[in-house]
Amino acid sequence: MRIAIGADHAGFLLKQELVTYLKESGHDVLDLGTHSTEPVDYPDFAEAVGRALIEGRADRGILICGSGVGASVAANKLPGIRAGLCHDTYSAHQGVEHDDMNVLVLGARVIGPALARELVQTFLAAKFTGEERHRRRLKKVKALETRRASEIGTSREIEERS
Repeated sequence: MRIAIGADHAGFLLKQELVTYLKESGHDVLDLGTHSTEPVDYPDFAEAVGRALIEGRADRGILICGSGVGASVAANKLPGIRAGLCHDTYSAHQGVEHDDMNVLVLGARVIGPALARELVQTFLAAKFTGEERHRRRLKKVKALETRRASEIGTSREIEERS
């Protein structure tokens, strides 16, 4: 499988371990950075991983930041990206099976390398079930993505409320 992986500075060391693990497991890895522990901004790496999926350069993505929350929020702003923050194996497989999750997000300051490897393995082994109820719900999620900002207010109004 082709895996795009990215992390900010807080996730750099865990990313390095997972890149090695993924390669040893026979996956093609697209390492989109960061490449050091120098401070960087997680949205840049969320966008890079998301774009790799959108452009068809990867089948699934993995993002890592300190808690996983910021990277998850940022990745889910991209159309077609369904990123889930997972720190347990149930969520890692259920997110794919029911929600067609295509990006696994991890918090490097929350979990250790052994659990991270287990979560990655579980995420990559999972398949979307395609059951009618899951397709129906996914269709609704996609509809949320494509609604025009004018239906919920201008971008400026949304920004002012945030």
